[in-house]
Amino acid sequence: MKIAISTEGDSVAMHFGRCPSFTIIDIESGKVVSKSSLDNPGHEPGAIPKFLNDNGVNCIVSGGMGMRAQTFFQEFNIQTLLGASGKIDDVIEALCKGTLEGGESSCQPGAGKGYGLDKTECDNPNDKNC
Repeated sequence: MKIAISTEGDSVAMHFGRCPSFTIIDIESGKVVSKSSLDNPGHEPGAIPKFLNDNGVNCIVSGGMGMRAQTFFQEFNIQTLLGASGKIDDVIEALCKGTLEGGESSCQPGAGKGYGLDKTECDNPNDKNC
């Protein structure tokens, strides 16, 4: 399974559309067989779901996203796992073990500005590396 994790610094981004990049992992039989990074192409309605679909992604892990974005991902048959937080390596480990649980979306409609390439501020106050 190919999974995209919205990434800000070395942590899961709070909002998938405003993350600077996506960590892309391929998991087979509970092990990571590849890991790479893709820059966010920019936040426009439907653009990121199409972009990730074009890159073979089956699932997106993020802190949050709005309902409209969730609908776009459903149209591409991309599973969404929201409410994730923490360090990327810890999230990957939980994904491999099958223990990562979703929760409520951390996305708040209209919160903040700066999308994708234009983003200048870190949304995660606990991450000193972004």
